[in-house]
Amino acid sequence: MYDRSERKKAGDLTVKKREKTLGIVVPFLNEAENLQVLYRRTCAVFDGLEEDVSFVFVDDGSTDGSFQCLEEIRKKDSNVRIVRLSRNFGHQAAVTAGLNHIDADAVVVMDADLQDPPEVIPEMMEKWREGFQVVYGVRCKRKENWAKRASYFLFYRIMERIVDFSFPLDAGDFALIDREIVDLMNQLPEKNRFVRGLRSWVGFRQIGIEYERDSRSAGTPKYSIAKLFKLALDGLVAYSSAPLRLANWIGMGSAVVGFLYFIYIIVSKIFLKTNPPGWTSLAVIVLFLGGVQLIVLGIIGEYISRIFEETKQRPSYIVAERVGWDNE
Repeated sequence: MYDRSERKKAGDLTVKKREKTLGIVVPFLNEAENLQVLYRRTCAVFDGLEEDVSFVFVDDGSTDGSFQCLEEIRKKDSNVRIVRLSRNFGHQAAVTAGLNHIDADAVVVMDADLQDPPEVIPEMMEKWREGFQVVYGVRCKRKENWAKRASYFLFYRIMERIVDFSFPLDAGDFALIDREIVDLMNQLPEKNRFVRGLRSWVGFRQIGIEYERDSRSAGTPKYSIAKLFKLALDGLVAYSSAPLRLANWIGMGSAVVGFLYFIYIIVSKIFLKTNPPGWTSLAVIVLFLGGVQLIVLGIIGEYISRIFEETKQRPSYIVAERVGWDNE
């Protein structure tokens, strides 16, 4: 059970006194072309404002010089900190690492490809000061190919229908999260994490802000179709048992179809004096039932595989190096 009195125990690094008003978590993989631009644009947003801003960049196993680029930035700005993971653990693990290490009253999670515009953050801060504890970005327009847009559209609407909590439509990981919610999310024990699902599951006061999702600034997308499919599957399996119920309905439907076909054979034999074609009908039945069984086993297997991962109790990520925590 979560107790607000236990908030300070969450996360890998606990600082007694909150250092910054706003912390920005940026997970990335091979984004050397974008990091300088992202840093400059974000700093420009807060020039002249009274916000006290810190950065935690999480290097998810980059091999293109991204880490060296950040080291150059840190030489000029001590508010920039870097968490370097031992290998590529995946985007959601990198986000989790950032949330474990950031120390601020409000935390913004954003990608390094500049598809999440930092210019939206001040508006998020306004909503946070009004009392909202999660302010998530809602993608009102995406500059991506039609296949990706259609896939995202379908996924969010399926999730909204099958989960038993409020799951916002078209909202990714780009969000401002209050410290209390960050601490709570850090306490949740699961290893296969779907961060936007955890963020919605905890509840509290949440609101969305619409923004136009830009095209990638430079470089190539790191989420392949296979990785996007896995992420969607993680979300569906982690927050709903609907796929298991679907497997049950598929099995029942197959049984009904088989029973009706059995009735058809009896009627044909007794009243119509005809024999249904033997080999063809038998092959169709075997293939149909075999396919149904494999689908049901596949759905069950997805749940079992995640139970297996959780029972191993391995960490979501391993830190190879931390830059910026020398005095703590």
